[in-house]
Amino acid sequence: MYSYASLCRALAATDAPQEEACLLLAHFCGVGRAELLCDRDRLYGNDALDAAVRQRLTGYPLQYILGEWYFFGCQFRVSPACLIPRPDTEVLVEAGLERAEKGAVVADLCTGSGCIATALLVSRPDIALCAGLELFPETLALAQENAARNGVGDRFLPICADLLTDGADRLHAALRGRLPERQDARLDMILSNPPYIRRAELPGLAQELAYEPRAALDGGEDGLTFYRAILNRFGVLLRPGGWLLLEIGCGQANDLLRLAGEAGGWTDAEVRQDLGGRDRVICLRRTV
Repeated sequence: MYSYASLCRALAATDAPQEEACLLLAHFCGVGRAELLCDRDRLYGNDALDAAVRQRLTGYPLQYILGEWYFFGCQFRVSPACLIPRPDTEVLVEAGLERAEKGAVVADLCTGSGCIATALLVSRPDIALCAGLELFPETLALAQENAARNGVGDRFLPICADLLTDGADRLHAALRGRLPERQDARLDMILSNPPYIRRAELPGLAQELAYEPRAALDGGEDGLTFYRAILNRFGVLLRPGGWLLLEIGCGQANDLLRLAGEAGGWTDAEVRQDLGGRDRVICLRRTV
């Protein structure tokens, strides 16, 4: 049994014990925030709450315990099959919303939970379609579910493929099948939050990241493996003037600009920062 006050003390080692206590008590006991704040010492509890608290104290992510999380004003189901949606990624969505034209056909590479694709489609009913490319069937099913529960499943096109091998071909074929009127099946915009952490850095990541899927974090030896594939294989799927928007890791902006220059066919580069002032998104425009 826990009161709000005692649960806050139990969760003192977490980043936001008061917020986490509210979320856990609301989820497992159905208690609203106002009620908790009015009587901080009233006891609540059940076996599910006790198990959740024990699990959280091991460092297991709160989002996975709750099985859901919010991103860009939408609620998403999350599981260890996908990365947890984070506020920094909202910068990528904002950049996409600014650049998407009416009737745009978009692709979200490494879609994961589908949070990027779904947020775009919910925010802009005039975006015609967003294809979500994902390697793992279980993760892709989660993205489909999240699009459907947010009312945009009819405009989300799931594609199970490997970005590093057959992804571009599978994406092109799926678009031609879904949009026969677009004979060249070219996209207006591609977005991606791909794996970008250097492999040697993975063991030193924060404890909670250890519970997230390694395949969604591992960017290869230099952290740039997926960016090379996107720049070199997916650029041809963009129409001239179409946009490529990529989330990037700390210190990677110059590397991405260099790779884009080596690949050729890109212009109008812009680097955008997140709320912490860190380089977070790079925007590139297709020239051919």
